[in-house]
Amino acid sequence: MKAVGYHAPHAIDHPEALLDLDLPAPTPEALRPHDLLVRVQAVSVNPVDVKVRAGMAPADGAAKVLGWDAVGTVQAVGSAATGFAVGDRVYYAGSIDRPGSNAELQAVDARIAAHAPTTLSDAQAAALPLTAITAWELLFDRLRAPRQEPGAAPSGDSLLVVGGAGGVGSMLIQLARQLTGLRVVATASRSETRQWCLDLGAHDVIDHRQPLAPQLAALGLAQIDRVASLTHTAEYFAQYVECLRPQGQIALIDDMPSLDVVPLKRKSLSLHWELMFTRPLFGTPDLARQGELLAEVARLADAGRLRSTLAAEFGPLSAANLRRAHAHVESGRAVGKAVLQGF
Repeated sequence: MKAVGYHAPHAIDHPEALLDLDLPAPTPEALRPHDLLVRVQAVSVNPVDVKVRAGMAPADGAAKVLGWDAVGTVQAVGSAATGFAVGDRVYYAGSIDRPGSNAELQAVDARIAAHAPTTLSDAQAAALPLTAITAWELLFDRLRAPRQEPGAAPSGDSLLVVGGAGGVGSMLIQLARQLTGLRVVATASRSETRQWCLDLGAHDVIDHRQPLAPQLAALGLAQIDRVASLTHTAEYFAQYVECLRPQGQIALIDDMPSLDVVPLKRKSLSLHWELMFTRPLFGTPDLARQGELLAEVARLADAGRLRSTLAAEFGPLSAANLRRAHAHVESGRAVGKAVLQGF
């Protein structure tokens, strides 16, 4: 089968950073009991793709295929997989410890997949899974934000989304507006990213290049209740401590060499890590929750309450096009999600 992968980690401008490959296809007979075999039709690129490609060598010297977000059609169903049939159109974010979606065929655990939104194209749907799961788990599992029915009065609590125009931020703004009563304040540093956040539903947008506390105070927010730190956490950490109310919460997704949490003590602030791969990586008892929440995201999208965060298309899946997409994500100026479809 056709695939795109690499044999050794390289910078994206290296000619072997990503290669067109011809690999053995997974077969129905080789599926795990809970697996689906999916013919991939569209994928998106996330920061995790870039990080793994640049820093992780294949374990056994074989080619490593990246890619987690995918939309495709079920070709075969494992003996213990339920809720799906051959021909179903599905979407998912996969697992970091299995071969990725940058291939014509992929095996994925059915419990972390769902039927794709019917009102979205393959490209539009491929932009959603990883960031939707991350944003959902961060908001409801880590920050414990209470869900609220549409039309209910605002809760009075606030959420600061740092990096609102990125993939996760774009989904988090929407989920918080649609499913909670939180006042959502996003950060963005350019006119186009500011407008993107407002269009997604942010009540307010402030500039993360400037001190946060004075900007929040100007909005009437002397203190913030929850912070979703999606980028450059170490750079902003002291400001979070300053801005948060006593017993407030921080949830983060990015990586850093170290983080001094001692300043959290005086205010009894809590810190939460979110990694959407934890459930599939450890086979947690609530593994199927990811498939369930993706099904709910699909229903919300089909009801017009969530929109795709697709912002850039890079053509069919090939090494050359995927290199361009990786460079786009690495640029630090990407808005929303980058998608490729077809081979």
